Amino acid sequence: MNQAASSSEAPLYNAPALVAYADALLQKCGLAAPMAASVARTLVEGDLLGHDTHGLALLAGYAKELEAGGMAREGAPEVLSDRPAAVLWDGRRLPGPWLMEQGLDLLIPRARELGTASLVIRRSHHIACLAVYMLRALQEDMLMLLACSDPNTASVAPFGGTQAVFTPNPLALGFGLSQGGVMVDISASITTNGMSNRKRAAGETFAEKWLIDAQGRPSNDPQVLFDSPPGTLLPVGGLSHGHKGYGMALLVEALTGGLAGHGRADPPEGWGATVHVTLHDLHAFGGKAAFLRQMDEVAERCRGNAPIDPAKPVRLPGEGGLKRREAQSRDGVRLHPSIARSLQEVEQRHGLRLAQALAR
Repeated sequence: MNQAASSSEAPLYNAPALVAYADALLQKCGLAAPMAASVARTLVEGDLLGHDTHGLALLAGYAKELEAGGMAREGAPEVLSDRPAAVLWDGRRLPGPWLMEQGLDLLIPRARELGTASLVIRRSHHIACLAVYMLRALQEDMLMLLACSDPNTASVAPFGGTQAVFTPNPLALGFGLSQGGVMVDISASITTNGMSNRKRAAGETFAEKWLIDAQGRPSNDPQVLFDSPPGTLLPVGGLSHGHKGYGMALLVEALTGGLAGHGRADPPEGWGATVHVTLHDLHAFGGKAAFLRQMDEVAERCRGNAPIDPAKPVRLPGEGGLKRREAQSRDGVRLHPSIARSLQEVEQRHGLRLAQALAR
């Protein structure tokens, strides 16, 4: 979590009040009530987990998209293909979090019946924080794989290149354990566009050289992404081992654009997403008890591993986020200072105030 957001001086917000605020704002921008509720819940969950570039930091952008017509305000996805374990939707640029909720509602009973079920969505709008959807996997005894790309833009070059082909192409994985669970949410690039935009706006640089300029020179300055010609984010592995992130990016492209039959070969339509989600029922295959026996053992070997720094014990992906979610649900949510500033303009148009959600 960003240091500024976790500062003891940052104000605390009531989580249900934040959901109500975001819900009301989205509805004032024209979004249908059930969709607004879904998006609001998802964005606040992102902040509860500590993913503060993919929580309410997205709300101003979503509002702008609704008002400009870039995000559809109502409707339903179009079913393009429907086999028992493999479904393809055209999301018709509907809100990504709502499409994800609808998609999981469709997949869960199919995965329970068949053991595995997959959904691919073309032309979704942005789906926010991938880790949020892993909570559903933990609740439903599922192993979830979620991948996302945005074929409408590019900011990551292939390993050895200088011209952007990919977006950060996040990949997420979630499954339960006997105690807690694992929630992996990573990207094929070292950092994200959201964090780059935040640092550029604050006049900050990265601690390490995670970007290259248009000539391929390493840089820690996010401004290179906005230069003409633009630089790019480096793939995971950086200058020496970026073939690893390059391979991840290709995997995500195949799972999303490839299986969707819609992606970078098609004309761009604006901010959006192509999505792949697969659910595996833990009660299928070897069964839930066998799954937990194996993964609990792996988890224990990780947690009990001798740390490099005794002050920083080994933890499982998502463990910190789940603890943060519990604490912030109880004590209040600390939002990054840039979030309130980003919402001032749309608040003035619609007569709402984020400050009304402050914890009392």
